[in-house]
Amino acid sequence: MGIDNFIQTAMNNVLKNPILSILRDINFSSILKQSNFIKKDIGKSPYMIILHFLYMFIINKKISTFMKYSNDSYKKDVYYRLLKSSKYNWRKLLLLTSIKLISKLHKLQKTTDTKVLIIDDTVEIKRGKFIEGSCKNLWSNKEHRTVKGLNIVSLNYSDCYTDMMLDFSINYNKNQIVNVDENSFHHKSNAYKRRVEGNDGKNILALDMLKRVLKSGIYSDYLLVDSWYAKPNFINEVKENGLDVITRIANNPKIWQFTGKFKTLETLYNYAKQNKASRLGNYNSIKYNYVSTTTTHKTLGRLKIVFIKTKDNLIPIISTNTNLSDIEIINTYKKRWNIEQGYKDLREYFQFGKEENRIFEALIARITLSFLAYNLTSYINRVQNEPQTLGNLFRDLECQLETLAISMELFVKILEQLIQSAQIVKRNKDLEQIIHVLRVYTKKQLGFMCES
Repeated sequence: MGIDNFIQTAMNNVLKNPILSILRDINFSSILKQSNFIKKDIGKSPYMIILHFLYMFIINKKISTFMKYSNDSYKKDVYYRLLKSSKYNWRKLLLLTSIKLISKLHKLQKTTDTKVLIIDDTVEIKRGKFIEGSCKNLWSNKEHRTVKGLNIVSLNYSDCYTDMMLDFSINYNKNQIVNVDENSFHHKSNAYKRRVEGNDGKNILALDMLKRVLKSGIYSDYLLVDSWYAKPNFINEVKENGLDVITRIANNPKIWQFTGKFKTLETLYNYAKQNKASRLGNYNSIKYNYVSTTTTHKTLGRLKIVFIKTKDNLIPIISTNTNLSDIEIINTYKKRWNIEQGYKDLREYFQFGKEENRIFEALIARITLSFLAYNLTSYINRVQNEPQTLGNLFRDLECQLETLAISMELFVKILEQLIQSAQIVKRNKDLEQIIHVLRVYTKKQLGFMCES
């Protein structure tokens, strides 16, 4: 065995990069090709550029900082060209990667685990004057006021232990700051399709994303949505796609009119309270009483409604699956709050909402890469023997990658100091070769060196 092969074999057992290992396991290079990230005769490999981006998000560095952090980083224009390109299918990249990761989770999942899809939207504040897709007068639940920014509708997956971001769309209102110009792109290009879809309503965007995910083969038991999406027509279309819905509904008699004697939510609640004893529940130190009843809707058919009564609110939750018990409906709907924690982690660790781009394609790319880094980190967290919070895992990965880079670099520098001794060189003529192999192989293993 040659010296270079011996060194590589020895280092394989010590120098491991968790992110690069996962990307190899899911055949990430094939996913890139399917998503139209094809390398041309000139330029850098998209695989390596995206890999550098993932490092930046996971180590929480900006491009300028990352260029200082790694001597093998590309120049800014290389990254910007990747972000601004109109040919790349970022949606397909995110979805295909999620499919591979979820398929690898099947061996860890129990048959009793409830798998759900969650639709939600969030508003990210943007202060720039010329950001494509940014709108005025968007209501932010986080800020409790109207703001200027991006309205992002997302579809997410959860199996009780792992959450993943599957797809997203940017929705416009009538107050666009800069009108998105789709006419400058070919009507079959990915850039054109992503720009045009933002004119559709949020319910249409949600249904389109749901159909794509179900068609891709991702299985779930229920779809969870909040009261804004909970309209009879929306729920009926979801049911036609073979999925049950659990959702909170608004106390609006114009939208929700039931057949029979009790046609409004108030009369149904009073009827249920009189005929059933309410039971006590507790969630995050908030005590509540709950009572349920079944009823019939003119378009949706039989439904089960669980009324949750807290100190200040009455929350009606409906399920299209009437066989579920009250507590199963409540516990399943609680999983919708996983996405709120997911958004919090995305903002804190993966630079979500901190995109500094005006071009629509670049915004799509940066959001996709943030979601992709989040999914990879969530997967690493799950496959570990003792899953921890995403924040703790993020810090561990950050320290691990930095420690690997720093320790190997110091080791190489020590060898460089030793080689200055003529006596050592005379005794071991292969020392220079050892140093060269160590340096090259270290960069390759850490993912900072293109192999093509």
